[in-house]
Amino acid sequence: MAGVSWLGTVFTALSILFSKTTGINQGVGDEVPPVLFSLFILSLFTFYKYRIEKAESINFVDLLWKVFVTGLIATIVSLLFQLVLNMLGNTKLAQNLIFLDFIYLSNLGLVAAFLISTFIVWKRLILYQKSRFLLTTWKIFEYSLLISLVFNALPIPTITYVKDIYAGLLVLMGMFLSANMKWVAYLNFKQKWKSILLIALAMFYLGYFSFTLLGAAEDISEQTVDFLDFRGNMFIVALIGFIFIYALFSLLVLLFNLPTSSVFEQKLEEVVNFQKLSQSIQTEQNEERVYEILLESSSNTVFADAAWIEVNDNPKEPVYYTQNINAEEIRQIKFHLEANNIKGILDQGSDKTKNLNRYLSTLKGSSYRSIIAFPIKVKGKQEATLALLKDVSDGFNKENSKIIGTFTNQAGISIENFRLLSEALQNERYLEELKIAKRVQSSLLPAELEDDKDFNIVAFSEAADEVGGDYYDSYRINEHKIALIISDVSGKGTSAAFHMSQMKGVFHSLSQHDMSPKAFLASANKALSNCLDKASFITTSYFVIDTKQKAVEFSRAGHCPTLFYKKSDDEVTYFQNKGLGLGILRNNGFENYIQINSFKYSPGDVIVLYTDGITEAKNGKGDEFGYERLQQVIKRMSQAPADEIQKELINELYAFTGTEAIDDDYTTLIVKFI
Repeated sequence: MAGVSWLGTVFTALSILFSKTTGINQGVGDEVPPVLFSLFILSLFTFYKYRIEKAESINFVDLLWKVFVTGLIATIVSLLFQLVLNMLGNTKLAQNLIFLDFIYLSNLGLVAAFLISTFIVWKRLILYQKSRFLLTTWKIFEYSLLISLVFNALPIPTITYVKDIYAGLLVLMGMFLSANMKWVAYLNFKQKWKSILLIALAMFYLGYFSFTLLGAAEDISEQTVDFLDFRGNMFIVALIGFIFIYALFSLLVLLFNLPTSSVFEQKLEEVVNFQKLSQSIQTEQNEERVYEILLESSSNTVFADAAWIEVNDNPKEPVYYTQNINAEEIRQIKFHLEANNIKGILDQGSDKTKNLNRYLSTLKGSSYRSIIAFPIKVKGKQEATLALLKDVSDGFNKENSKIIGTFTNQAGISIENFRLLSEALQNERYLEELKIAKRVQSSLLPAELEDDKDFNIVAFSEAADEVGGDYYDSYRINEHKIALIISDVSGKGTSAAFHMSQMKGVFHSLSQHDMSPKAFLASANKALSNCLDKASFITTSYFVIDTKQKAVEFSRAGHCPTLFYKKSDDEVTYFQNKGLGLGILRNNGFENYIQINSFKYSPGDVIVLYTDGITEAKNGKGDEFGYERLQQVIKRMSQAPADEIQKELINELYAFTGTEAIDDDYTTLIVKFI
């Protein structure tokens, strides 16, 4: 669109000039060229707005490079036109008004492209870190510039001083916006020099274009006034003024900022290094990388010539992390400091030596004249020492000391956090293993218990830890006999759960042989004696229900006394038969400590098997739930089904303790005869 409108501008402007000089009417009105030229400017403005303003790159030097390249191309083309004029010399063509106007219009198009592209670049620089006020001011300025095209494109009669006031307002707004130079602070020393060069070249282009256009306009105006005089174009003139003012301000700010660039870069480097240290615990996999990052960051920040970190894990064989120095040189420096009895440097003692120059100057074979050292502490304990060296006297100042002190403190925190994170990950692995163990243990407990038309069985088990040591199970020996077992492994946690799995294997191996309860426990004790460690044992109660004889045989191996409710007598009693836990006595004399009992059952009778976690559960005062409360609950609920008895017992238990956090495993096995 810009190309078409520029061609239209050139054609109509030259046609009008031809008409005026020859008297031949071409049918083109004087208002057409200004309108087409304004359309050309709008098209260029839209093109550069979307090309430069929407570019993802925000590299300031790259933006200035765009200005330089656009200006360079425009300047080269303009110089080619000038070369053609010089080659023509005093020929008629070189003095032809239409030919001169064509070259003038071509230069005007090149200048417009350069001005508008530079204007958009200036916009990106000014609006860097923009505020709402700044954005609003810029929009007013930009729209005011575009509105000025109306004065040029349309034959609107205006008073001269109105145009002057409008132009003055544009200049004032441009000067106000030119004070926004925040982008300069983010350039390093090298980038500032590049920017100075590019802006200086942009100002040179601007001066060259202004001189060329002014000269061409004056030459043409001496012969005719019927041409597209840019001097009356408020948009072009305002843009030249704004671009020059901002370029001048930028150049001055860049020059004044050059002396402080190195300081700013050093501070920026300190921030980056500190951030690198802070993030080391999240990104690195070991403490060694934290030490390496600390060494690199500290050396770069204070411009040290050499440095080392000595880790104090083993004083006889210290571990060194070095930069521009070897272990032999380190030993020489340490020996030299010790030989001169210099305290408070590497040992961080209370005797701080202030002037070390005279000591280091006597160190033969070394060029280092300044040393500064800091402890790296983790939880108050010194884990390592950081030492920095320079080859000049008094190479470290108080600010360096504060900066490196901050770095070493952060390194200590990072190492501490790294260790805590490692511990947390280890604990997480343990918890995951416990979850797996809990799932395995849950699979060891039966999903369903053997049922019969003579009785119903329900069970409940809750572990105090992730895994527990309580075990219950049932096994149908034959058509009329069913074996029941409840066991409590000494201890808690994974070891108890492991022994519980051994008990399950023993139960399923022996119960199928239709042994008496006493013989079962004796065989179980013999089998488990080879598996259990010496500090472990298992208490067990083993029952065999014979539905044909309506009788129950049982034996107890150190387990809690079984509770029995007799419906005919409406009494709750405990079977107190003797017994010794499995694994306590590991010889053939174990049978002497086992007693076998039996009783007849009737409909309505209840057997309650449980572990000591039930009776020994405590409330806030330290009182135990006890055997008596257990009796009371069972007697009160004796007429209810087995599942309701169990539910009431567990609710009563939790109500008594006042919490669901338990100290020992809760397990019950309730049999209700029908």
